[in-house]
Amino acid sequence: MGSLIGYARVSTAEQSADLQTDELTAAGCLKVFAEQASGAVDRRPQLERALSELRAGDTLVVWRLDRLGRSLRHLIDTVTALDEREVGFRSLRESIDTTTSGGRLVFHLFGALAQFEREIIRDRTQAGLTAARARGRVGGRPPKLSGDQVRTVRRLYDERELTVAEIGSVLGVSRTSIYRGLHRDLAATGTTGTRTSAGGGRERRRSRTGSTAADPVPDVERSRR
Repeated sequence: MGSLIGYARVSTAEQSADLQTDELTAAGCLKVFAEQASGAVDRRPQLERALSELRAGDTLVVWRLDRLGRSLRHLIDTVTALDEREVGFRSLRESIDTTTSGGRLVFHLFGALAQFEREIIRDRTQAGLTAARARGRVGGRPPKLSGDQVRTVRRLYDERELTVAEIGSVLGVSRTSIYRGLHRDLAATGTTGTRTSAGGGRERRRSRTGSTAADPVPDVERSRR
């Protein structure tokens, strides 16, 4: 028969783990690893030590389920990983013991409930996005430039008096926001997005292959930065 290894956790320094460690010791734990850490913290050194101490045939024992898992999903993943190592899991307060058929059944039900919860969240998210799109709204961060500001950006860009960085400085936004605004205007108007040169003609740039092409909206402002 394997050994019982206990794990105890309290969330704050004001709390005491004595109650947990006493019950774990009374349950027959050979060693008890205790620590003070929030349940939301990813790294818990004493839990890592307890897990590394376990060998095939051993059982990890906790005072209560929430002492081990940050969430139901994390709890199930941890117990599943233990099972793959042929290590059992036992919770004293909930009387769950995965070394028994009843305990294994409980965790199978937990796993099914977690999957059901994820599917509900996914379905609700998809339904919300569909409803928003039907009302003309899309997800993501709202644009920093209003429609009037985008038209101002387009005018200043076409006039070639200011660089993109200078236009952004005037409006208090980044160069990236200026380019995004120009793309929005391009998509809305269907224009080609070429800049007008000082002589009134369309400015052209040389492509990587050596040919020339009309300068698209997101082109950098070359030597005039």
